Parts: sequence; structure tokens; C-alpha cells
Amino acid sequence: MSESHPPFPPFTRETAIIKVRQAEDGWNSCNPEKVALAYSTDTYWRNRAEFAQGRAEVVAFLTRKWTKELDYRLIKELWAFNENRIAVRFAYEWHDDSENWFRSYGNENWEFNEDGLMRRRFACINDLPIKASERKYHWDRSGPRPADHPSLSDLGL
Repeated sequence: MSESHPPFPPFTRETAIIKVRQAEDGWNSCNPEKVALAYSTDTYWRNRAEFAQGRAEVVAFLTRKWTKELDYRLIKELWAFNENRIAVRFAYEWHDDSENWFRSYGNENWEFNEDGLMRRRFACINDLPIKASERKYHWDRSGPRPADHPSLSDLGL
């Protein structure tokens, strides 16, 4: 049985937006095993200066990430798309175990296989220290970002 993750390429504007929101919802779950299912078994990542190949390395990476980045909340926004590729911009808020808050900004380039699984992911990310009072993401951690929550553009990010 073949794995798949619709929508499938080639993407339209509408299906690219769906794919971006699916990725955002998955990452906001902070569940490494669930998130890894959206990637091909041979996926290749560059995240900052770290490289991962295959789902097992993705799960290990995400497990480390969400052990360090506490109360993680993410918003992604479509930047561009073409055929089987999507570019997004994103920002997420989190704090460390000393209650130091950050907003991390970045861009990702994604490439998908014919089954809609991401086979390549390249992410560039910068961290900005913020005060807890400067946080903009306040939805309940038990679920995805509410549909009526402002987007990155709406928030001026």
C-alpha cells in the first residue's frame, strides 16, 4: 500500500494554501511522529545548519526541537508555488526552560513527490528575543491555530 498526503502536485493557489495550512497544523501539534508522516521516507532537510535524511532523523530532530522550544505556536503563510514546489514564510513563538521568550522568523522551500509527501525541505530561521508581553500568538495549545486568528500579514509580521 502506497503512502500519500493530498493535495497532490501540480499545485494551484488553492491547493498550495491547503498544503501550507496542513503543515502549520501538523507542526503546531508538536507530535514528531505525526509530523514525520507528511514527509517521504527518504526526505532530505536542511534546517538552519542541521541536516536530516529520512523520517527517523526528522523525528529525532523534532523531538529535540520541541524539548527545547516550549509552548511552541507557529503561523505559516504561502509565499509562492510552482508545479511541485511551495515557498512559505513563517514565524513562531516559544520560550526556553528559563522563560526567555523568542519569536523565530524564517522561510522554507518545499519540494513534493507525486504522492504529496515532502521530499525536500530547506529552512532558514532567525530568532528574536521578545518579552512575554510582546507575544502575539495566544491560542489554546490543545489544538491548531483558530481560523479567525490573524495571519502573519494581518499581524504585521
